[in-house]
Amino acid sequence: MYMLRHIAFCATAVVATPAFAQTPQFGKPIEPADIAPWDISIGPDGAGLPPGRGTAAQGESVYAAQCQGCHGEKGAGGPNDALVGGIGSLVPDKTPVRTVGSYWPHATTLFDYVRRAMPFQESKSLISDEVYAVSAYILNLNGIIGTNDVLDAQSLPKVKMPNRDGFVPFPRNPK
Repeated sequence: MYMLRHIAFCATAVVATPAFAQTPQFGKPIEPADIAPWDISIGPDGAGLPPGRGTAAQGESVYAAQCQGCHGEKGAGGPNDALVGGIGSLVPDKTPVRTVGSYWPHATTLFDYVRRAMPFQESKSLISDEVYAVSAYILNLNGIIGTNDVLDAQSLPKVKMPNRDGFVPFPRNPK
């Protein structure tokens, strides 16, 4: 019985204490200008793509300097993720090989990911021309675009990925 009265007293004391009645006052309100450098999402339609351009031929040197250490020569993988290969492996009774060329449904996803997260040790360090170029190089290694095809804000969303119809949209408003 003593324990129940003690718990009731403590619960009442906590609620009644002025320090606990106030809400935390951490930080300050964030301004839109503070968010802008991080609000860089690119959707499948390419909305928000920045100015710039690049080809696979230009991207080869960017890839060698910034990507090859983790993704291997020509995107073959090792020590980390493979970026190339696996096209046609997303079928029943086969072990899927999930790469940019086999799995990703939109080329704009590649640009978005490289732009915000790569290179791993210095994310967001590539300029837009470098991101377009390395994206072109990876798409070229997968046989999706040609060596001299130009990627920019107009052409990138038009790239047809092999698995573009391989995803089922999630019903956000189920009935």
